[in-house]
Amino acid sequence: MKTIDLTLDEIFSLAQTALLNAGSSEEMANIVADTVMRAERDGSHSHGLFRIPGYVASLVSGKVNANADPKVENVTPVLIRCDADNGYAPLAHARCLDKVADAAKIYGIAMAQITRSHHFAALWPETEALAEKGLVAFTCVSYMPMVAPYGAKEKVYGSNPISFAWPRKDDAPVVFDMATAAMAMGDIQIAARDGKELPSGVGLNKEGEATTDPKDIDPKTGGGMILPFGGYKGSHIAMMVELLAGPLVGETVSFETALKDNKDGGPPAGGQFILAMSPEITSGSESWDSSADALFGRLKSFDHLRLPGERRHKNRLDTGPRSVNTELVEKIRSLG
Repeated sequence: MKTIDLTLDEIFSLAQTALLNAGSSEEMANIVADTVMRAERDGSHSHGLFRIPGYVASLVSGKVNANADPKVENVTPVLIRCDADNGYAPLAHARCLDKVADAAKIYGIAMAQITRSHHFAALWPETEALAEKGLVAFTCVSYMPMVAPYGAKEKVYGSNPISFAWPRKDDAPVVFDMATAAMAMGDIQIAARDGKELPSGVGLNKEGEATTDPKDIDPKTGGGMILPFGGYKGSHIAMMVELLAGPLVGETVSFETALKDNKDGGPPAGGQFILAMSPEITSGSESWDSSADALFGRLKSFDHLRLPGERRHKNRLDTGPRSVNTELVEKIRSLG
């Protein structure tokens, strides 16, 4: 695989230009390009520039509102509703996350429900942003059918990622972001692009047979399906995500979402569930972090064990260029 070195500014500019050329408003293009740049900076390649062709496709097809203007309202003092106006999720987050944080700091807990949002990025930016404000955070989104429930050989669930963040007074937040599928779809697609095999147990081909070929597992290219992680346990967590990010926030579940999608290759419209909690208020103590730090210290005492999010925080200390797939860069440049 050939790569090219790009500075973080060049990565931002490459993404921004592609989005603007596809018709995006300047505000939305800047916010999405920043999200993409931060993913590349932190080593989350499957959610960085790799996503730009999908973003562009959904703008060109008209599925995404290029001039989205998300509206935020307080349903109750602790429930914030954001209609994303069929725009990309990072724009909706820019409009509503501060309001969620403010409510949680007053009342101890607050929830955001985001509807008509096209979420195509990693989830950690949302939870990390809330944790940096001293809040415990959880979020999840559903997607398009690509995961077979445990015991089935038919796609029903999305890859249904979840993210959790725990704030720390004297250190970076502990943050994890993971698919409830055995592997994130973006990682499967990158493995297919790079000609790599996957571990056993990741997915099935279109006949429902186990395979390690990512091209056969990819629902788009091979008609296959991913398996949930951990068998029935991951399957049940995927079901939880469908309910939290679907009916609970007034949106559809993944297989219903697929029926209204135009299949342009970009992200479908759907919902997002976000929960923020103040550990100071819920614990009733200013020393809420001591036991947590004891746990983290115990975990770090083991050789080669790192806390969730540590790799990303270490990567972002390096402000130098990043190696990006040359073919991908040329493809994005050609989109203009």
